[in-house]
Amino acid sequence: MDEVLVGEVTHYFQAISVAAIQVTEAELRVGDSIRIVGHTSNFTQTVRSMQMDHRPVASAGSGDLVGIELVERARVGDLVFRTLPH
Repeated sequence: MDEVLVGEVTHYFQAISVAAIQVTEAELRVGDSIRIVGHTSNFTQTVRSMQMDHRPVASAGSGDLVGIELVERARVGDLVFRTLPH
């Protein structure tokens, strides 16, 4: 599976299962498949929705800080990769 680094988890809000992700390398869009990887994290999911400044957005680019609801717990410092179709 090919992957592109998108960014890093900067905060995780456990009560609402949302990660704040600093996008640093590539564009991230609703509908993309992402993989979260860290010391104890390693899972894949589809981005169902994304928010920036408490407003829904369809995409985010380098320098943006977005919130994404996750299916599993992430930790600060986990890397976020966009998985690419073959």
